[in-house]
Amino acid sequence: MNGSFDRTLSREDVMRRRASLLQRMHIDALLMLLLLLLAAGSLFILYSASGKNWDLLIKQSTSFGLGLGAMLVIAQLEPRFMARWVPLGYLAVVGLLLAVEFVGHTAMGATRWINIPGVIRFQPSEFMKIIMPMTIAWYLSARPLPPRFKHTLISLALILVPFTLILKQPDLGTSLLILASGAFVLFIAGLRWSWIMGAAAALVPIAVAMWYFVLHDYQKQRVLTFLDPESDPLGTGWNIIQSKAAIGSGGVFGKGWLMGTQSHLDFLPESHTDFIIAVLAEEFGMVGVCLLLLVYLLLIARGLVITVQAQTLFGKLLAGALTMTFFVYVFVNIGMVSGLLPVVGVPLPFISYGGTSLVTLLSGFGVLMSIHTHRKWIAQV
Repeated sequence: MNGSFDRTLSREDVMRRRASLLQRMHIDALLMLLLLLLAAGSLFILYSASGKNWDLLIKQSTSFGLGLGAMLVIAQLEPRFMARWVPLGYLAVVGLLLAVEFVGHTAMGATRWINIPGVIRFQPSEFMKIIMPMTIAWYLSARPLPPRFKHTLISLALILVPFTLILKQPDLGTSLLILASGAFVLFIAGLRWSWIMGAAAALVPIAVAMWYFVLHDYQKQRVLTFLDPESDPLGTGWNIIQSKAAIGSGGVFGKGWLMGTQSHLDFLPESHTDFIIAVLAEEFGMVGVCLLLLVYLLLIARGLVITVQAQTLFGKLLAGALTMTFFVYVFVNIGMVSGLLPVVGVPLPFISYGGTSLVTLLSGFGVLMSIHTHRKWIAQV
């Protein structure tokens, strides 16, 4: 009896030591486990979607490694420290977006990258996905809530500057995500419903103005294709028709790994980036898609728990906005691939190929870990 009781105590002590070790390293165990599952699944699917391209797989693995390193480093930083440097970070990324206007690298008709030959090519707009909610959270956390009209206008100005610069690249999908990430902070801060309804009513004239004066021809065509893909089945409607064919042909259990026909016979364009979930659905069926959605749901649920448990206003606003923005990434990609939304070029988080996007997403989860594991910081920003 005594020996068994001692062994039980020793096991409990080991569990406490493990928990305290993770806490000292500022790692949230559940988030880390889910992210590693996504990393492994991504490489598994990407190998098939890319046509067994090992170079692509190595690049994605390298990006995962860099992203995990960035996540762990950011998790060590106190939210108070991050808040102190947010304004400088915002100005730095806006400066990079301005640099894109003048010295940016052009590919596929868009100028979105800064290319340092032989060193790195990156997309500055990806960094704004984290900096934007941090900036609005930093600004509003030091002011009375719900936000007053003046503070709301200043917040909108801070959002519209990068939104406009990214829209000009042109990159409609990323610009809308940046807009949403800042708007989520305003919403969580308790923005008045009358203002929200007024903004919703203003969307119609704004959308009309954007159609005639802002959107490029190919962006307009994407909207028209969304409304009627069959109008040009061999042209602009090809992507979405082939995507839905791949999803439908997978059935419940799929055709099996490396057995997809739409991607391997090159019927499905961009199969390793924007349309990668169609490859997953074709090869692993509804079961595979549901498992992926379950992992996403657990990540979002964990983010919401961290939001509720955050002990500072800055932490609550930032954690809530990052979690809701991550949900939008998933919703928009799956919606556009399945024909429920227009194609706007938003990758599937952690699954689609893309270095800068991957590092940025993991950095965002590093911020969530920091907020959760530094809860002893009570001082208001």
